Amino acid sequence: MDSRRSFLKKAAMLAGSTVAINWLPESIQKALAIEAPKGSTFLDAEHVVFLMQENRSFDHCFGTLKGVRGFNDPRAMKLPNGLPVWIQGNKEGAYFAPFHLDIVNSKSTWMGSLPHGWSDMVAARHDGKMDNWLEAKSSGNSEYKAMPLTMGYYNRADIPFYYAFADAFTVCDQHFCSSLTGTSANRSYFWTGTVREEPRNPESVAHVDNGQINYKDVKWKTYPERLQKAGIPWKVYQNELSLPVGFKGEEEDWLANFTDNNLEFHQQYGVRYHLTHYQWMKERVNELHKFLETNPKEELLHKAKAELEDLKRDVIHYTPENFENLPQFEKDIHRNAFVTNLADPKFHKLEKIAYRGERKHQEIEVPAGDVFYQFRKDVEDRQLPTVSWLVAPCRFSDHPGSPWYGAWYVSEVLDILTKDPEVWKKTIFILTYDENDGYFDHIAPFVPPLSSNSDQGAVSEIDTSDEYVTLEQERKRRNSKNVSLESPIGLGYRVPMVIASPWSKGGWVNSEVFDHTSCLQFLEYFVEKKTGKVVKEENISQWRRMVCGDLTTSFRPVDNISKTRLNPVDRDGYVESIFSARNKKLPTDFVKIDSQKLEEIKSTGQYHAAMQMQEQGWKDACALPYELQLKVQHTPTMLSISSTLERRLNTAKARAGMPYYVISYVAYDGHPAGKVWNFTVREGDQLAYEWELDKIVGEYISFALHGPNGFYRAIEAAKSYIPAIDVYTKVVAGKPILCVQLVSPNLDLVLKDCSYDLFQTKAMRKDDPALFEIDCSKSEGWYDIEITSSEDRKVKFRYAGHIETGKSSKTDPLMGKVKL
Repeated sequence: MDSRRSFLKKAAMLAGSTVAINWLPESIQKALAIEAPKGSTFLDAEHVVFLMQENRSFDHCFGTLKGVRGFNDPRAMKLPNGLPVWIQGNKEGAYFAPFHLDIVNSKSTWMGSLPHGWSDMVAARHDGKMDNWLEAKSSGNSEYKAMPLTMGYYNRADIPFYYAFADAFTVCDQHFCSSLTGTSANRSYFWTGTVREEPRNPESVAHVDNGQINYKDVKWKTYPERLQKAGIPWKVYQNELSLPVGFKGEEEDWLANFTDNNLEFHQQYGVRYHLTHYQWMKERVNELHKFLETNPKEELLHKAKAELEDLKRDVIHYTPENFENLPQFEKDIHRNAFVTNLADPKFHKLEKIAYRGERKHQEIEVPAGDVFYQFRKDVEDRQLPTVSWLVAPCRFSDHPGSPWYGAWYVSEVLDILTKDPEVWKKTIFILTYDENDGYFDHIAPFVPPLSSNSDQGAVSEIDTSDEYVTLEQERKRRNSKNVSLESPIGLGYRVPMVIASPWSKGGWVNSEVFDHTSCLQFLEYFVEKKTGKVVKEENISQWRRMVCGDLTTSFRPVDNISKTRLNPVDRDGYVESIFSARNKKLPTDFVKIDSQKLEEIKSTGQYHAAMQMQEQGWKDACALPYELQLKVQHTPTMLSISSTLERRLNTAKARAGMPYYVISYVAYDGHPAGKVWNFTVREGDQLAYEWELDKIVGEYISFALHGPNGFYRAIEAAKSYIPAIDVYTKVVAGKPILCVQLVSPNLDLVLKDCSYDLFQTKAMRKDDPALFEIDCSKSEGWYDIEITSSEDRKVKFRYAGHIETGKSSKTDPLMGKVKL
């Protein structure tokens, strides 16, 4: 087997190009060419493989991808200052828009990460206003601090493999990370469904900082334990763990798992029994004895003695003999969680390879062994378990602190899984990312209101206190009274997810709301259907389980999947070196927006349309299970919005819920313009919320409502008269129908199609409140209408979204500039 030579060749290519070498697209083409048996569905799969990479937001990676809700999103929220969310400002009054990070001609991929912890994530969201990205996410490097790096993005030319991967399979554009936090908390949701020792107890400390989790021997139950108890085979594959094993220099970055296997941090897995760590501890004890004999400095002696005492204690406790005396269950979960490449004699070694850089020969260190050794062997021996998790070394993790070498890692996973077509015919491979680092995403995360605080919004009758960190709890957590932060824990910002399998190929887009617990919910469903065993993750909160889907809408029976043909990636255009790019200039494509342009943008709200960044065209869209219906009503003293949720597609999830939020562009009840209320309505419930008109400052209201997949409502009117208009959707003989009716006939109104050319402008006369039914089949269920009045210029209602019919459709043609 020439895997080592093959790896070195590919690593050299990576070091000399932008990962768009001919062998990368071939891995995708090979996966596409393998057909699952006729009549099969995803439930005929036998293996589910997860790879969670690091720290990229959706817009940062896929904002320019055709068909997704990216940079040409016509429903993007407006900030409290009247600018679209794309235009972010700082305290100095400088405003910037998203800009291209040129991976070849700048050193952008060598500039490190941006702030990505609990406090700055919460600060960027700014209670849902989404207007604090430049301040919250400025670089910690003084050389880059003034640059709006948070607004930087890559496109197909920069990361062609990932774009080809998304074009080949199913990309999820409403996939959010689980929490407004960094790596470890999000990965905790991925493996355990919670960040609390007692998931239902809001007073149980929320572990929202990495330092609360990493090697802290947390004790709450994990999903792999539940699989083990049920007898479901599983493994976590990595080259090596992150606790000390003797790595020096760059060895850890290339060979260890970057502290990305959270099971290392759970006491029940006994990570310190890990054999190579135990061997290192014994070697370190000998080193310290020699050091103490030769070093006279008291300060160093004190530190060394303390380390020595701890290690001597651990060497006595964590012996291989003591490990063998553990209960069988504990030994089994330890072995399955910490599968490394111990059988590869070079799994702890690097070697240098030479390549031709800019006008000279250069060298780069790469792994001498096969970082997939055990995973590759299990696949080749057809010993792959039912559930596998892969954990990449830092250099292959896609973390901004490392160059974009992760494409090789993903490509190699595909190569391994497709080498034997019979394996790929039975495999689902899910690529996801843990968090967004410090990179901007334009969609505000959906979060629950605190159910005990009606000022935050409303939720169907569930307790959401386990999804929240109050001010008192945060002060207790940080042991400080000088804290002003309180926040929902999640959802966090959007991150990429691509689902690759014989039942999800074809370049589709899924716009159902997902988070990291969706992977656990998928396993619950998959395992039960395959084995009849109920393996439920009890840690997942009621709100999160209600709002986040289980991924099953991403799959189609193999008989419904057409042949996929991809445009080849132009390898000749990618000859510059990622490795050499670290010596290139800093990014310079960002431009400060002047005051005149700002006023123009504010008056039109159309800057995103002028940016021309997103690829044109549309894609097939997965059918979604729900349809949100809203009704706006008023009395002389109150404005109310009531919502219901209708099921449009049969799924396994009982009583799904949909989140949405309302933002006021006028001051309300002591809050300045920009106050946000969060809502979640459950299927079968009616959720109502009221605003007191006399608490709205001024004579006019201006509210906007945003939901998933471009759902949008806007209300502008005088407080003294708000027209009652009934707008709802229905499905008639499979056709998506939008219904509009004037309920309170006091004004003549005008009904206009703003985007999809579905009908001619209509007069809605106060003396004839007729029901208008608009067939949206031409636009694949998309609608965008505006209602105004010539009698009252302040009246302006906007309704936009997509009508679900229970069948697949197309992505928003307006985003892709598709002519209907």
